[in-house]
Amino acid sequence: MDILQTSMSIIAGAGDAKSCAMEAIYLAREGKYEEARISLEKAKEALRDTHSIQTDLITKEMQGEKMELALIMVHAQDHLMGAVLIKDLATEIVTMYEKFSK
Repeated sequence: MDILQTSMSIIAGAGDAKSCAMEAIYLAREGKYEEARISLEKAKEALRDTHSIQTDLITKEMQGEKMELALIMVHAQDHLMGAVLIKDLATEIVTMYEKFSK
């Protein structure tokens, strides 16, 4: 897989994770906690798959394979880190909505 394809895979996976995490917040706001937890799990799965792509890149680089540094890859990494942050915050927000609804 070339750097463009790899970058776009990371961006797409991060986007999926972010969408699922935001959906979880919206569902929790409506009191749909079970559905919110399912959306959080989907976000975790998307991040797990996307992180696997990142880990493969890091492993190859550690094994001496030269990696092209491209702005698109920096952009992809930024998307991934943002998605991780949003998923973590969404988990806390869903928990707070649930806790304060009782």
